[in-house]
Order: sequence, then C-alpha cells, then structure tokens
Amino acid sequence: MLKLTKTQTFLTANHERFRLLPLSELAAIADTQETSLKSQTHTQKPLESHPSLHIDPKYFVSVLLNCKNIFQIKQANAQIVANGLLTNLFVSNKLLYIYVQHKAIDEAHAFFGGMREKDPVSWSVMVGGFAKDGDFVNCFRTFKELTRCSVQPDNYTLPFVLRVCRDRMDLLMGSLVHGVVLKSGLCWDHFVCAALVDMYAKCRVIDDARKLFDDMHKKDLVTWTVMIDGYAECGNANESLVLFDWMREEGIVPDKITMVTVVNACSKLGAMHKARFVHDYICSMKFSLNVILGTAMIDMYAKCGSVDFAREIFDGMREKNVISWSVMIAAYGYHGQGKKALDLFPMMLNCGIMPNRITFVSLLYACSHAGLVDEGFELFNIMWDKYGVKPDVKHCTCMVDLLGRAGRLDEALKLIENMTVEKDEGLWSAFLAACRIHKHVELAEWAAKSLLELQPQNPGHYVLLSNIYANAGMWEDMAKVRNLMTKRNLKKIPGWTWIEVDNKIHQFSVGDKSHPLSKKIYGLLKSLIEKLELAGYVPDTNFVLHDVDEEVKVGMLYTHSEKLAITFGLIATPEGTPIRITKNLRVCGDCHTFIKFVSAITKRSIIVRDSNRFHHFIEGACSCGDYW
Repeated sequence: MLKLTKTQTFLTANHERFRLLPLSELAAIADTQETSLKSQTHTQKPLESHPSLHIDPKYFVSVLLNCKNIFQIKQANAQIVANGLLTNLFVSNKLLYIYVQHKAIDEAHAFFGGMREKDPVSWSVMVGGFAKDGDFVNCFRTFKELTRCSVQPDNYTLPFVLRVCRDRMDLLMGSLVHGVVLKSGLCWDHFVCAALVDMYAKCRVIDDARKLFDDMHKKDLVTWTVMIDGYAECGNANESLVLFDWMREEGIVPDKITMVTVVNACSKLGAMHKARFVHDYICSMKFSLNVILGTAMIDMYAKCGSVDFAREIFDGMREKNVISWSVMIAAYGYHGQGKKALDLFPMMLNCGIMPNRITFVSLLYACSHAGLVDEGFELFNIMWDKYGVKPDVKHCTCMVDLLGRAGRLDEALKLIENMTVEKDEGLWSAFLAACRIHKHVELAEWAAKSLLELQPQNPGHYVLLSNIYANAGMWEDMAKVRNLMTKRNLKKIPGWTWIEVDNKIHQFSVGDKSHPLSKKIYGLLKSLIEKLELAGYVPDTNFVLHDVDEEVKVGMLYTHSEKLAITFGLIATPEGTPIRITKNLRVCGDCHTFIKFVSAITKRSIIVRDSNRFHHFIEGACSCGDYW
C-alpha cells in the first residue's frame, strides 16, 4: 500500500486556507511511491485505479478526515469524483460521514440519495445524521425506508432511532422499533438494550424499562444512570436510591453524571438524611463541585429543607453560571425568604452574569411567595426594557400569582386579558387558587372553565372548584362537580405525608392506622390536642369540605396526615431535634395553625415541604408569615 512521507502530503501547510494538490501532482506522487515500493516487495497486490491514476482510496479518506469546513469537503468531493472513486463504498461512506459531522445535513442527504450502492453503514450514518440534526421526521422516514429495503439495522442505527423516540416521548414509535429489534436478533446487544431502557424510562413506562434492565447480562454505568434517573422522573425517587446502593454493591463506580442523577433523586425525595449521605459520598470520591454537580446540590439541600446548607454549597463553588444563581434565588423563594432572594440579584450582576428567563421566573416566584408586590412589578417591567428578556407565560403566571395572593384579583384579571402569549394551565391554576383564597366564586368559575378546556382529565382542577363551592356553602354545585368527576372516571389524588426517621421513610394518609405504632400515635395526638386547645388552638372546620355535623368535621380534622406524621416524629426523634415532613398536596389552613402551636409547646422546629413551598415553624411562627 502506498504511504506518504512527512514531506509528501496532500495538505499544504504553508497556506492559510486548505487546498488539495492538483491531480497531476497527486499522480506524480502516486507513481513515484508505487515504483519505490515495488522495488522493496513483490507481494503487494496491484491498486484498483482510475485509468489515468494509481491512487489508494485511503489517501482520500485521510484528506476527508483533515477537512475543517464545508468548502474543503466539497473540494475533496470533487477530487473523489474526478478520480472515479465514488463507486468505492468505503470512500463514499466516509464522505457521507464527514458531511454529517460538519452538520451539512442537506449536502449529506443529497449525496446519500445519489449513492448507487448503500450498505448498513450508509443507512446508519444518514439516520444518525438526521437524529443529531433534530430532523425527527426524516430520521423516521429514512429508518422506514431502510427496513423496506430489507437492510439489516445494526447496533449503531437502532440506538439513534430509539433516542429520537425518547426525545419525542413517542412510545408508539418506540414500541415499533422495539419490534424491529426483536426481529433483527439484537435484543441482547448491550447498546441497543441500553437505548431501549432509556426510551421506556423517559416515556415513563418504568416497569417495561425495569424488566429490560433486569434481563440485561451486562449493565454498564450509563445503563445504571438511565435507570436511576428514570425512577426519579417517574416519582419513585426512593427506588432510585435503592438502585444506587445496588450499583455500588455490584462494583460499578459512579461518575459525576451519575451523581447528578442521584442528587436529583434526593431533591425529589426531600430526605435530609439521604442528602447528607450522598454529599459525604461525593466528598469521599473527591469529586470537585463543577457547575452542574454544584448546582444540583444547591437544589438538593434547598428541597430537603435546608437553605443554609444550599448557600454553603453555593458559596463554595469556584465557578457559577446563570443557572447556579437562578437556583439559589429560587431556593430562597420557596423557603419564603424573598428579601434574600432579591439581594442575590445585584450580586449576580456585579459578577458579570446576565439574567435569563429562568432568573426572572425565580425572582418573581420569590416575590409572589413573600408578598413583595412592588418589587415584583419593578422586575417584571425591567426584564425586557433593561435586560432584553421577553416575558413569557411563566413570568405572567408568577405575576398573576403575586397579584392574586395579595387580593388584587382585578389587576390579575386585567393582566390575563392583556397577555399576548398563549395562556396555559399553570396560569389558570394560579388564578383559580387565588380565587379560592379570597372566596371569589364567580371568577373561580370563569377560570375553571378555561382550565378544564385545557386539561379535562386533571382531577385536581375539579377538586379545587368543588372546594371553592364547599367553602361558599354551595353544596349542590359541589355535588355537580363531584358527579362530573365520577362520570369521567376521575379520582381525587389522595393526600400523603412522609417523614424520614433512622434512614427509613414512614408514610401516612388521612385517618391512617396501618403504622405499627398507630395506637401510641393516636394516644399522643389526643393529649397533644388537649394541650393545644388550652393554649388557644381552635380547629377550623371550614377546611372540612363535607356537608356533615360540626363534631364529625372536628374528628376528621384531627386525623389529617400532617398531624399523624408530626406526632410520630415527636415519638421517634430525639427531643430538641427538628422534625421534617413532606406533603404531596398543599398543607391545609387548620394543619398550618396546628403545627404553629405544636412548635411553640414542644419547643421543636418543624419543617414542612408541601406542593407549593417550604414552611419553617419555630416557636409558634411560620416563615411564610401566614402568606401562602
């Protein structure tokens, strides 16, 4: 085989722009080296050559690999054509690949269409090119054409198509591709199986993903990471952490990407003990806190109830980007510390970091949960004029929430009517919640109508409207809404409260008596309520949304899941230590009052994470200032 020396090369290094040597010079080089090599060996096979040139196709592959831009690729393309090497599949595939690598997808597609012969590599490169370019339609179209041409897809093509199904959350197409995998006999291929696990997990079909995962003979770090992340995204963060422990027992050493998924699982679980364990593990592995891992840990500690630990991580990061600042601002926001959130904004600007849309969502959210109406208006007005960030529906939702919580429903309504961006369910939900707080039935009905048009299958919207009717004593209207839910086969999401004790999660529902310490819990709860009532606690039966006797309402209030979890916490945790609970729904007003009294009488700080925010109860007061 011909080989160029260091001085004999196709590329001219002394020119600013790349160029190919003229064909005559290429021919001379080829002839010279071929004569030299023939004198050294008689075993080499003759070259497949153009009638006028004897040149190795690998020369052009080398040239293609050194191309820096589309102009150079087209020059190489022209030389390949001139030398009659388009029929060489090895060269053609490499040229197609180089077009794709340089994101010249139109040129690649045109070249692919003109190829007289295609092998599985050609199809794989084209399918992968469309996938990388985000052209999902042509990716699927090319894949279907491949199967119609009876070409056997390989373990390069199939993962690309499955990733497209994942990114589009197209479960139907993903299932069809899975069928192709089974027919092609690649169901045990590691790369294909890992892509299937990833696709099913992202499409939230976690049981199918787990079955494939368990059947895999070999699981690498990427597959473990995908499965851990899949459980967290599907709402089973506890199983994510169980998998993480199993992975380490199998001798798989995590990297930073895996640790980010584990940290995110802790964020969703809200368990401080788990968060501390994961933090200690990261330190023991000597992982540096880069922007991604550090930002994830800020979010983890904030969502596990400690904004102070979150700030320690934030201050210890050597490098911060706009997301890091935005996450820290948001952390203060949902802990009710709006002023501290706003204080970070000028600090961020002084560091040369310009805000983006996420930053302003975090700032406006902080304002809405701290009642900072004027400050919120100022930020909303300057975000476009001063920073070039155009308000979208998320920013408008924060403003509606801010105005609604403050009781300025007319202004919130005016903002909604004047919006130029499309309204979504988040915006209408915020306005409906404000109507509930201020008991404005007429506006609530109007908001609910728009909301149910967008999400007719969401039971939460029906429940909120029925609760508004119940609060207003409109029992017939409430019954109509509940009957509509029944007709549409919709069920209310049950309320649950979790508490972590000794590295174990304990879960309670309303009236729950399944816990092993149930008798002890109810006994302490009874005596605790007696002490609270002597201190001035009066059960607020307005939060029992059933048309029953007052005595029955009081009994129902006393067995709310928050009360049971906190009482268990008083039994199971050392005296003087904080109690941390998580509620999947918004904490009710009566439980909020109850917890304030408990914190005062027991001298325990109680941290509650509900669906909206964090509440820190200390000595009879809440960090939200009763504004939530």
